[in-house]
Amino acid sequence: MSVESIAEKVRSGGRVDRAEALTLYADAPTLLLGQLADAIRARKHPAGVVTYIIDRNVNYTNVCVARCAFCAFYRPVGSDEGYVLGFDELFQKIDETLAVGGVQVLLQGGHNPDLPLEWYEDLFRAIKARYPDFKLHALSPPELLHLSRLSQQPVPVVVRRLVDAGLDSVPGGGAEILVDRARRLLNCESKATADEWISVMRTVHQAGLRSTATMMYGSVERPDERVEHLYRLRELQDETGGFTAFITWSYQPTNTELGGVEATGVEYLRTLALSRIVLDNFDNLQASWVTQGGKVGQLSLAYGANDMGSIMIEENVVRAAGAAYCMDEAEIVRNIEDAGFVPKRRTMAYDILGDPLFRERDIPRRTELAVARAAGDTAVPAELSRYPARSRPGKQQRDAVTES
Repeated sequence: MSVESIAEKVRSGGRVDRAEALTLYADAPTLLLGQLADAIRARKHPAGVVTYIIDRNVNYTNVCVARCAFCAFYRPVGSDEGYVLGFDELFQKIDETLAVGGVQVLLQGGHNPDLPLEWYEDLFRAIKARYPDFKLHALSPPELLHLSRLSQQPVPVVVRRLVDAGLDSVPGGGAEILVDRARRLLNCESKATADEWISVMRTVHQAGLRSTATMMYGSVERPDERVEHLYRLRELQDETGGFTAFITWSYQPTNTELGGVEATGVEYLRTLALSRIVLDNFDNLQASWVTQGGKVGQLSLAYGANDMGSIMIEENVVRAAGAAYCMDEAEIVRNIEDAGFVPKRRTMAYDILGDPLFRERDIPRRTELAVARAAGDTAVPAELSRYPARSRPGKQQRDAVTES
């Protein structure tokens, strides 16, 4: 089929197949892709509202056995730069989040062999006891699979136990590209194959939880593999309806083992637009200003995005790979309004909470994102002594905490 015939099919509300999607991505002018995506966005969101959420992205540990080649954040077991945040540190971060109107924490971290399932259960229960209405958007599918392997419990049991402890929803991290050829090259197949990621997310949805979905592009994958990734998500959404939003971002090569060159802003806009066209059963697409910057984030609203994602407050993973963009609520709202849309605060489930909070009360401006810990802070949380460690460095660390 020609580009124009496929475009006409999209305009009339038809569903494109893999070959048609690949033809659009390869041959359609960028402006046409944007126009098609924007028309779909307008049909789904005719009121011209663009949403965002105030939350905090907390990475509770950087110790990880997965060793993905594209990750600049992780540290191996026993590294002097490895950390685990203590419960009190996390409480302080939540207090700071609440002070600026935040409604949830996005909690993700490395696959740390010295943090058993019970640590997560105790943490979640402690957070819910202290902040009963605060939402826990936590643990991507590979983390849940890691805990299943660590505890020797099936994934549905792990999910049920975490829900009982307070888990509210699941982020879509760890998807990268849902094609095993690419996952092998990225050294992330061992943490979760494409089928395993899909299977864990299906379990999450069957347990009654909502989640997001993601794609990291621009590393080692081919264009047809990006398309395959989108179709795997679309098929699961047809089956479960559990995804609330999709987010795509470009691979950040700085400080990584894999290296390479970051994809251009134009490639980001083309990928975003194609995602809106293919993912016809996803209501919401987020703009990835964290990797693209505020202005490309704003331009995303003309290429299919209807959401500016998170105010975020804190970010560690992308920063480790060299990107350190920051936008507080005032700046995000200005970008939304300058693009001709109406800004609204939301929850993870896309329930509208109201108008911009900074116009209702005084909120200090933020010019940079917070980090998990200050450089050089090597404190070991006292509560770690309650949990058995698996690694030799972990056992030595526990012994040191107990002796002190």
